[in-house]
Amino acid sequence: MLFDSINSTFKGITHVNNIVEHEQLTAEQKAGKKRFLIYKYNPNDENDSPKYVSYYVDLKKIPPMYLDALLYIKDNYDSSLAFRRSCREGICGSCSMNCDGIHSLACIKSIDTDLTKPSILTPLGHMFVLKDLVVDMTNFYTQYKSIEPYLQRKTPKEPGQNEYFQSVEDRKKLDGLYECVLCACCSTSCPSYWWHPDKYLGPAVLMQAYRWIVDSRDEYTDERLDFISEDMKLDDCQNIGMCTVTCPKGLNPQQSLQTLIAMVKDLRLRRATEEAL
Repeated sequence: MLFDSINSTFKGITHVNNIVEHEQLTAEQKAGKKRFLIYKYNPNDENDSPKYVSYYVDLKKIPPMYLDALLYIKDNYDSSLAFRRSCREGICGSCSMNCDGIHSLACIKSIDTDLTKPSILTPLGHMFVLKDLVVDMTNFYTQYKSIEPYLQRKTPKEPGQNEYFQSVEDRKKLDGLYECVLCACCSTSCPSYWWHPDKYLGPAVLMQAYRWIVDSRDEYTDERLDFISEDMKLDDCQNIGMCTVTCPKGLNPQQSLQTLIAMVKDLRLRRATEEAL
């Protein structure tokens, strides 16, 4: 029931009304094949318009992931189809897209083998489309850069010191954070990010901010908290939870953001107390 309700929130999933057949096939030719409806649109072509193109693929001829189907379609049917991919192992985050209503990594998302219904592939939601399944990630990466995602120290190294050590306990605090591959599945599934992508940093970037805030080796904790406490960078989180539902790596951005909100609240209280003294 949960995933049925999630599917219904994505435009075009239940009411696909502009379908173009890539090639005209007979019922016999379609038999035993999986139908894929793939979003295609080139904004740079004034004569083009958004549409779903229908392809039929024999699943017995390809490996089981959505990316395998896309590669097969591009190699055998339609070389103009545009999408991002690189590692094929769920590590690079390049092939993030909407697979049957859920933002996923196409390389590790298994194809729905039910031949009675089509699989629908669309770009990440509420992003500017560059071409077909490729979206503009400029704003997302600019926001990521803004949190300064690298170790920052105030204390210089001692003579002969090569590394900054941390305890086993402190290292465990980073588990569930460093594994993020910045695919943007969570941020583009977040209604708050849909509403204010220019002001709200979104769950992916905020979780990475939290990753450095809780790193015992970093010495700019308050400065980082000050930055994300400004304007709507963090405060626009409504605790909806779509970020955690959709994360293809099984991480929990919602939990990280709730801890982050509590830390910012404590910082504001501490600052107010200091000003009152």
